[in-house]
Amino acid sequence: MPIDPTLPYDDQNVFAKILRGELPCNKVYEDEWSLAFHDIAPQAPVHILVIPKGAYVSWDDFSVRASAEEIAGLARAVGHVAREAGLVEPGYRLLVNTGIEGGQEIPHLHFHIFGGRPLGRMIGG
Repeated sequence: MPIDPTLPYDDQNVFAKILRGELPCNKVYEDEWSLAFHDIAPQAPVHILVIPKGAYVSWDDFSVRASAEEIAGLARAVGHVAREAGLVEPGYRLLVNTGIEGGQEIPHLHFHIFGGRPLGRMIGG
């Protein structure tokens, strides 16, 4: 069920629990600003999630409240993960869902990196 990005941050969301070590993940990258791991329900041969370590509900929330260092750190992490996964040359899709109409289901900002096959114009319907 999509979420309202104007709601306060819910520290019981699945990504907050992963960040605290309460739930496992198949980690591919971690630094001071972000954590990247394989999606548990992949929609492409490569489907990696990259999340900021800060408590941000959505892209809108992050773009308003995050420090310049957090923004740069997350952007660099996304690029690093895509390069390490070998996705730059064949190409990949970067997706961020925001809010109810954007289809955001977890109230923690997260980037989807999709690749490993031709993706067509869009994922989903």
